[in-house]
Amino acid sequence: MSAEVFIRHRQGRFTLDVAFSAGPGITALFGPSGAGKSSIVHALAGLLRPDEGRIVLEGRSVLDTGAGIFVPPEKRRAGLVFQDARLFPHMTVERNLLFGWRRAPVRAGADEIARTIALLGLEPLLGRSPRHLSGGEKSRVALGRALLAAPDILLLDEPLASLDAARRAEILPWLEKLRDIARIPIFYVSHALEEVARLADTVILLEAGRVKAQGSVFALLAGLGAEKPLGAVLEAQAAGVETDGLTRLVFDGGALLVADAHAPGKRVRVRISADDILLARRAPEAISANNILPVTIAAVQPDGAKAEVEMRCGGARLVARLTAASVQRLELAPGVEAFAVIKSVIVEGG
Repeated sequence: MSAEVFIRHRQGRFTLDVAFSAGPGITALFGPSGAGKSSIVHALAGLLRPDEGRIVLEGRSVLDTGAGIFVPPEKRRAGLVFQDARLFPHMTVERNLLFGWRRAPVRAGADEIARTIALLGLEPLLGRSPRHLSGGEKSRVALGRALLAAPDILLLDEPLASLDAARRAEILPWLEKLRDIARIPIFYVSHALEEVARLADTVILLEAGRVKAQGSVFALLAGLGAEKPLGAVLEAQAAGVETDGLTRLVFDGGALLVADAHAPGKRVRVRISADDILLARRAPEAISANNILPVTIAAVQPDGAKAEVEMRCGGARLVARLTAASVQRLELAPGVEAFAVIKSVIVEGG
């Protein structure tokens, strides 16, 4: 299951010029407003006909300007979910879902319909009208409708942008379930770093219509500039509760102790802010922090009075944001051994 994408298109003074590939799971198109994220989604869906390009979905060319191929939107088999859900107000939830099913080239059987409804927790909503749904419920119905159309690719264009924090928290676990079972490429457009860190498998970082970087979410997001930049995104597994009541999370580089309860074997994602990582040249003693990890300095990137310090902890990458004065005082440089003191850990998903 894959998507191959090359798009070159000029819109006024803005030029989109990107090339990338994606496999199963969630590929996040991440970047500031105006970076070209939604334009890429529209080109994938067939809503934008680029000046030049080639798009191959599941081995099928839906766009090839050199060969004169342009498959129209209704034949693309692309499931598209916008931030406003766009449900049919005169239909019940069940009829909205079956609208997608009727459009499928090969219709799912009753068992598959039931699985999709169960996956998204829609059983209690089937007889309701969209006007009686919360924002999060509408988003789940829109996802179900798109999935039942049997798409080759799923396009989520900022599906949580119009929701408040409570509704976002409601739907994020459903998106995690979808990520973990989906057998098709899913493109997720967002400018929210927290959403991308929690959901994405792969990140394509866009800036001014170009691909600035792309790679695994665990490798790419650490240290990425933001109001509160991430210092690490880690995948971990719960390994039981310690005698002091803290849960031990094992990752490729060691273990973290957290206050949240997690069943043994449960896989989670861990986010650590770059501002919540302190560095010491010697192992600290008599300190309140529960997590102190041995690390090796990989790089130091000065930024005025601040500096970003990249570290390796086993196979994991961490980034701390320190003052330039601290970097100088500790003589931090590539190859130096140190200890990362983790002040705070956010555990999500699973």
